Amino acid sequence: MTATSLAAVGSFLPDTDVTLEQAATVLGLTDQELKRYRRFFGLDRVRWATGARQEDLLVAAIGQLPDLDAYRSRIRYAIHARTIEPTGAYSSQPLHTALARTGLGHAQAFALSQHACSSGLLAVDLAGRLLDTDGDPDALVLVLTGEKTYPHVARFMPAAMVMGESSAACLVGRGGERDRVLAYTTRTYGQFNAVTVRSGPQAAAFEQMYIPGLADLIRDTVAQAGLTLDDLRLVLPHNVNRISWTRLARLLDLPLDRLMLDNIARTGHCFCADPFVNYSRARELDLLRPGDHYLMASVGLGATFSAMLLRH
Repeated sequence: MTATSLAAVGSFLPDTDVTLEQAATVLGLTDQELKRYRRFFGLDRVRWATGARQEDLLVAAIGQLPDLDAYRSRIRYAIHARTIEPTGAYSSQPLHTALARTGLGHAQAFALSQHACSSGLLAVDLAGRLLDTDGDPDALVLVLTGEKTYPHVARFMPAAMVMGESSAACLVGRGGERDRVLAYTTRTYGQFNAVTVRSGPQAAAFEQMYIPGLADLIRDTVAQAGLTLDDLRLVLPHNVNRISWTRLARLLDLPLDRLMLDNIARTGHCFCADPFVNYSRARELDLLRPGDHYLMASVGLGATFSAMLLRH
């Protein structure tokens, strides 16, 4: 099989910058919760696209893809990787609407949400398998991530973070020279399927295994590619909180500057989009050079742990 690669990545960050204090007022957070989210989670502000709909976020992400016109005719499939299963009227189809608005209505399109916030990495892996069976070596899959934080539904997840509305798009192909997928590992711990709060015996057990479990997954993913942690130039995480990643870096004996943590403070947790938004940020800061190895990691409620190792 030919290696899966990311042909292009683009991300959209809404212009509206909401401070944590403003978000706390909207969400009804207590002063104690506010302190916890700032001091321990590392959140300072969040991006909400006021007035935008779900399809608007997807259109904005597609619009950030470099050289889209050059790729347009090669895009055969489109996948919206979601944390939450789509809801709404039967006639409401934000993915199909977004594709039509961007001239990509010809693509076969569907959504998946089986791995919650890890579904973005699942979508990249699935895209590679789709292309393996497609037969056209030039075909591409458009993977879209990011969701609308509708009030009282998905704007605030107590066990995770204040949710943001940044979105991302990436084009997945076969055999590219850059951003090749070297390994992908995923594990689901179904006994934690009901962990949605930060208290109770199940939540305590999940918190106890979270960092060691994620560390083991990362070690195994790197080893699967025949590499060591020393070969990692950068880790692109999901933006749940800073303290857990700091503890993970300590457990793995990984220098903290190898973790892209910039966006935790400024975007909040953006569902499946985090690793791809962090990739764009790393490119913006010139943190990845040709040949560098980097790892995307995400954990979805349910609980699914996923990691993907790539070579830039």
